[in-house]
Amino acid sequence: MGKVIAIANQKGGVGKTTTSINLSAALAEKGKKVLVIDIDPQGNTTSGYGLDKDQLVNNTVYQLVLGASPIKDCIVSDVIKGVSIIPSNVHLAAAEIELIGEEKKEYILRDALDFVRDDYDYIVLDCPPSLNVLTVNAMAASDSVLVPIQCEYYALEGLSQLIYTVNLVKNRLNPKLAMEGVVFTMYDSRTNLSAQVVENVKNNLNQHIFKTIIPRNIRLAEAPSFGEPIITYDPRSTGAESYRALAKEIIEKEQSGHQN
Repeated sequence: MGKVIAIANQKGGVGKTTTSINLSAALAEKGKKVLVIDIDPQGNTTSGYGLDKDQLVNNTVYQLVLGASPIKDCIVSDVIKGVSIIPSNVHLAAAEIELIGEEKKEYILRDALDFVRDDYDYIVLDCPPSLNVLTVNAMAASDSVLVPIQCEYYALEGLSQLIYTVNLVKNRLNPKLAMEGVVFTMYDSRTNLSAQVVENVKNNLNQHIFKTIIPRNIRLAEAPSFGEPIITYDPRSTGAESYRALAKEIIEKEQSGHQN
């Protein structure tokens, strides 16, 4: 049964989508079968894998959560080797309003994933930058939450709210939900601030913090505009190496957890 990881942080611009795209590609490169679900109405993970989100009319996450399309019809297989995706676009923004009054709306995604979980090693959910019904759906469906944190002064701001939400979902909707951990993104080795932020978070956060730190990297920033993950766009870049290292950590963490 595939492990479901939600990539979440209600703060925008912290590297959620970059992490969703490139972590899934790195897991696939290591021989894992991966499904990415773009739960953000901005649809940046969708376009980051080379799909034209504006041309998508049917079989997106929007139709999935409204019950208009079964999950298997929504999967675009092998956008790169080993990675399939359920795409999204701006229509998904209406879902929150349309789901008002729906019974058990928090479990729509979880129930849909039951039909495909056994087909994948990992299912990666790219959450929107807000704590809305879509994010709650993602957390209710997930085994764990991975939180990207940008190496900047306000890094910790909002993090306590996110952890509170994770705990709330755990208590009320999904008892097995765990914190996968925190990954630092946009690290700039030329500044003292990045190093200070890392130290500050390590000292103040009682969570697993991944050893891998994702650097600021021009090639990493360029890759989405070419519709490719960094691993195919520039396999030897520091960005590609960083996401390979993160994928390795996540696989090893899961393996050691299974042995405990």
